Amino acid sequence: MRPKIVIVGAGFGGMATVNALKHVDADVVLVDRTNHHLFQPLLYQVATAALSPADIATASRVLLRRNRNATVMMADAAGVDTTAQILQLADGRTLHYDYLVLATGAAYSFFGHDEWAGHAKVLKSLDDALSIRDKLLRAFERAEQCDDPAEVARLLTFVVVGGGPTGVELAGTIAELARTTLARDFRHIDPQSARIVLCEAGKHVLGAFPGELPDYASGALRSLGVEVRLGEAVTLVDADGIVLGPERINAAVVLWCAGTQARPAANWLGAEAARNGAVKVAEDCSVPGHGNIFAIGDVASFDPGTGRPLPGLAPVAKQQGKYVGRLIANRIAGRKTPLPFRYRDLGSMAVIGRSRAIADFGRFQLKGFLAWLAWSMVHLMLLVDFRSRLMVYMNWSWAWFTYGRGARLLTGHDDHGTAVKDEASSEIEKP
Repeated sequence: MRPKIVIVGAGFGGMATVNALKHVDADVVLVDRTNHHLFQPLLYQVATAALSPADIATASRVLLRRNRNATVMMADAAGVDTTAQILQLADGRTLHYDYLVLATGAAYSFFGHDEWAGHAKVLKSLDDALSIRDKLLRAFERAEQCDDPAEVARLLTFVVVGGGPTGVELAGTIAELARTTLARDFRHIDPQSARIVLCEAGKHVLGAFPGELPDYASGALRSLGVEVRLGEAVTLVDADGIVLGPERINAAVVLWCAGTQARPAANWLGAEAARNGAVKVAEDCSVPGHGNIFAIGDVASFDPGTGRPLPGLAPVAKQQGKYVGRLIANRIAGRKTPLPFRYRDLGSMAVIGRSRAIADFGRFQLKGFLAWLAWSMVHLMLLVDFRSRLMVYMNWSWAWFTYGRGARLLTGHDDHGTAVKDEASSEIEKP
């Protein structure tokens, strides 16, 4: 009987694992709560009306058509019975496995203030992005019809909490949306008067980058009109805005990009977890005590021997997925297992706005237009199919020359952010 390999999560790690197992004599099942693979690094561009959902997502079944040994199951994992080797699904069904790979990713953490989640938007899925897009555009529309100057000021105030890459990208693109794209579209309000506030409790935005790159990022954001607030912690988020230190900031939109926590895989396994809930894994990415269970990507805490776990980045997940797939393939074929996993750091990048980015490649750093050009080329090449690359390139080129954005329709969400399928989002749901 052929071994059965179950992979939970269709993100970068999960898809890399499936592809590494393409020619293995085994049955591979990919389980995910959605039916698509999402290119998360460009998710913020859907949220800010630069791209449509189908530009950065492709149906998983389409991507795996040539993987003869792989099947796709749209389902939500809910637990693991390690004794019986069974993955439990939220609808009551179960899946037997001989090997299990958990690539379930991470969610945003509100640092013990879960009540804030009802008032702040997060960005992890296409639904999140469309909900943010709706809320941003609707704020301008409501301000256009409002006669109360104080309410107009609130509607045109946008707060981003967290100075990491996602927070910086969102703040910069919202500023560009208000200052350029929407600048001439309204009669009663001036979109250029919009207030964009980026809050970071640390001393720098993009603090993981070396040297003067964080200072360059702060300066670039300020030149776009973003109000960068450093060294101040958010103490309250409610329906009317936030409290930052001693100051109240009334805002129509609060976007939370401040911290993440792993999905509850550690609880499923009864495994030791890091502070963020990630599963502490061995040098081969397996879960200690369970040699046939692996955790990769954001759900795993892998210490390369430095005392600091690897960051939650797409390259980490992809390299771990490829490694684990080869390890399982070797075990099934009776070959020698590979050496312990070693992460190859190819550098990190963050985009700030039009023609502005920073890049750290270890021996040298880039900033400004050259970094932005490198960021653009790398992200185009990482998109999974030719159609996505072509559409994103065309959208970027048009936006660069015209300052326009082609995905500015209010069609798919109600006032509470509930998604209603529209033409753009339905494209990704076709198997």
